[in-house]
Amino acid sequence: MFRDVSSCNTYNYGDALYWDARYMQEQGGAFDWYQRYSSLRPFVRKFVPTSSRVLMVGCGNALMSEDMVKDGYEDIMNIDISSVAIETMRRKYEYIPQLKYMQMDVRDMSFFPDESFGNVIDKGTLDSLMCGTDAPISATQMLGEVSRLLKPGGTYMLVTIYPKMTLYLSPALSFILKVHIMKTVLKFTLTDNLW
Repeated sequence: MFRDVSSCNTYNYGDALYWDARYMQEQGGAFDWYQRYSSLRPFVRKFVPTSSRVLMVGCGNALMSEDMVKDGYEDIMNIDISSVAIETMRRKYEYIPQLKYMQMDVRDMSFFPDESFGNVIDKGTLDSLMCGTDAPISATQMLGEVSRLLKPGGTYMLVTIYPKMTLYLSPALSFILKVHIMKTVLKFTLTDNLW
């Protein structure tokens, strides 16, 4: 596993306290890392059946899961390390039975039995762990858990700004690797209010 610190800052993205403080500041707002569902839809629809049980890791306060339900997805379990994000999202979507929320660290998802999900979607969670302390260990733990939770033939959809990271995924994991480079990406500058 490698750690490209050139695009990392001093935040510890693997720490629940960082994320709790961030989501407290955002006061119920929404933010989708990298891409909105509308941009990812062709890939999601191709690799994730609407009837599949989906695990959304590092869901934060993104609209992705809501948009997927509007598009026909039936069962999405959303997890995040931040209890603040999870409580906000639980309240927001309490009347949408297709969306479930649990506070959980992606490095230890032992609450779920093996092969619990047909698909796992990750929009920036692995990236954030790669910027945190003990990056290679954290990433290995997360990927091991994702591999354990996927049903045979399941899909781990990784949306990342580091496409070369896929070269470092362990061949011991139960993934079939397919890389798709998107032609358009969201653009922002350091002056945008992302933090």
